[in-house]
Amino acid sequence: MSTEQSYRLRKQMIWGVLLIVVGGTVLLDHLGVIDVGPLWRYSPLLLVVFGLNQLIGPPSAREFGSGLWLVFIGLWLFAVHMNAFGLTYGNSWPLFILAWGVKLLLDPFISRRFPSDSGS
Repeated sequence: MSTEQSYRLRKQMIWGVLLIVVGGTVLLDHLGVIDVGPLWRYSPLLLVVFGLNQLIGPPSAREFGSGLWLVFIGLWLFAVHMNAFGLTYGNSWPLFILAWGVKLLLDPFISRRFPSDSGS
């Protein structure tokens, strides 16, 4: 099995496990077995998991950049939901401009480090 095939298989398995866990949790909540209300505030961390999944393995430059954005957005949403550092939706939007600038600076380094997107 090639490295590319094992990478795709691992991504598919992580998605499958995650969907089973989320679906099972929602089902148990609807059946009244557990109360997941307090857990929903941690849901932005799922984006972090998706982003980390894209960063691991031999990603293309595009997948790596997308993974970084997912991690950033997940951490930002989590910080806003938890009111960490006094962040709200209204006062934290400049973080996106800052992150976009950092991404523009890192793009040349990322594209040199990872294989081209021609296979995607």
